[in-house]
Amino acid sequence: MYRIGKSTDIHRLVEDRDLVIGGVKIPYSKGLLGHSDADILIHAIAEAILGALNLRDLGYHFSDNDKKYQDIASTKILEMVFTKMNDLGYEINNVDSLIIIEEPKMAPYIDKMQENIATILHTKKENINIKATCSEGIGFIGTKQGALAEAIVLLRKKD
Repeated sequence: MYRIGKSTDIHRLVEDRDLVIGGVKIPYSKGLLGHSDADILIHAIAEAILGALNLRDLGYHFSDNDKKYQDIASTKILEMVFTKMNDLGYEINNVDSLIIIEEPKMAPYIDKMQENIATILHTKKENINIKATCSEGIGFIGTKQGALAEAIVLLRKKD
């Protein structure tokens, strides 16, 4: 049996924050604003998994009103989502994702992002696809005010 989930995550870019995407700290003058480390890619993947499992959204499980999640690494959130998925008897078939950010370029970091996510989700790196693009100067992303990530996951019931 297969289940599919999709999600989008969006955060504002601000000064005095680290830029963390896919569990990778990326050198840049701004970072993403959020209750956690605001890792848009991890958030989109985690929420897509929750959606595939019919477990509502990320905020339901990891409220931004809960101090225990203040500044938490999103990789820890993905680990907790993996545990829920595993406990329900599912595993990753594949993940397809997209990061939309004007700068910096993501290409130098995508291999490490894939490794991080594959490790947390106990799957092969080949099962994690990450694409990146910019918005050609259009909108809030193009003016470097924010960034967005989308993810779609296909889960399969374990044998």
